[in-house]
Formats: sequence, structure tokens, C-alpha cells
Amino acid sequence: MANILELENVSKTYQPRGRSEVTALRDVSLTVEAGKFKVVCGPSGCGKTTLLLAAGGLLRPEPGAVRINGEDVYRLSSERRACFRADNLGFVFQRFHLIPFLNVLENVMVPTLATSTNDAESKARCLIDFVGLSHRLDHPPSELSTGERQRVALARAMLNEPALVLADEPTGNLDEKNAEVVLKHLRDFANRGGAVLLATHDTDIKADEKYELKDGALENHC
Repeated sequence: MANILELENVSKTYQPRGRSEVTALRDVSLTVEAGKFKVVCGPSGCGKTTLLLAAGGLLRPEPGAVRINGEDVYRLSSERRACFRADNLGFVFQRFHLIPFLNVLENVMVPTLATSTNDAESKARCLIDFVGLSHRLDHPPSELSTGERQRVALARAMLNEPALVLADEPTGNLDEKNAEVVLKHLRDFANRGGAVLLATHDTDIKADEKYELKDGALENHC
């Protein structure tokens, strides 16, 4: 089974102004294969978001290597890395990051601003139907429930048919029913051959493999 994501000895240290160094990641190695749904658990502030940002080509590790589909993303120029992210990655965030003046369809189609997608509107409509929001197509985010907003964000992440979806606390603001809906769609994505890495404080989420991030280091359980 092909490795979609490979983290090799990834570390990251911050130096807040006027404070001592904080080591968010410490020699982290991890692979996520095609068709796998993997979870990293840990409390707020343990480095989960830093891990996903590094994995997604948004935060350069020091030191360490990040490869997606075999490409060392931090050897790419900033411009090429941005294009690579648009073609290969989908991001789902706890706070959704929807554009308030766009409707559901327009929000899902936002990734087409970074890379061309054949039949983008048709794919967007199919994804909106897939997450059960066809009846909300013309609604702005302000008219959606919290769970509906997260499903819009999920559809947006999948528009460009990414190899990898990175999800940062995607159920953190949701009730149990809506959380399970979002998790089901992420598992379905993995079952269709995609790779998912999800960061969460919820140790009860079922996954193919679960890890705990503790003091910046990754352990094979949570």
C-alpha cells in the first residue's frame, strides 16, 4: 500500500518573544497510507495543530522531512508548494473558515481559485449532495447550523480530489450526532482510497491507527 504522507524525524521549536523556547514537536515520524484513517490525540496546546501544519506544507519543520506522494514538499519553492498543496491536499479546520459573503456552492468552489478543476461546479454540486446539503445550496454560512458549516468545509476540502485530507479538531464544535456525520464522511473518503490524518482531543474516535502526542513526541496509542 502506497504511503501518501511521510513525516521523518520532524521537530519544531518556537521562541515566543520574551519567553523561553517551546518544543512543539520532537523527532516525530509517521506515515499515512492510501485508504487509511489515522488519528493523533492530545489535549489543547500539545502540538497537534503544529503537526498538521507541518504535514500540510504550511510550517517548515526544523529539522525533519515531509513527503507527500513521494515529493519532499519543503524542497519546493513557496509558489510551487502552494500549487502542490492545492492539487494534493484538503484541509478541514475546527472553525470552518468559510467566506461569509459566499453561499454554500461558492464556498465549496473556493479551491478552484488556486488550481483549475474540470467540471468544478458539477463536482461541487455532487459533493454538496454527498454531505446532505443540496437544500442549502444558495444559503450563506450565517444561515447554516454549526454542523452544516462543517460539512460545507468538508465538501470544500474534497473538491480537488486530494490524495490526503488533514483535519484539525473537525468535531470539536459539534454535537455527537453531527460529529458522527463528519467522521463518517472522512471514513468514507479513506475507504475510497484517500488518506486521512485527524488531530483531536477526543480519544474515543475510531480509526485504523491512533497515536498520542505527548511532550512533543508521538506514541503508538491514545
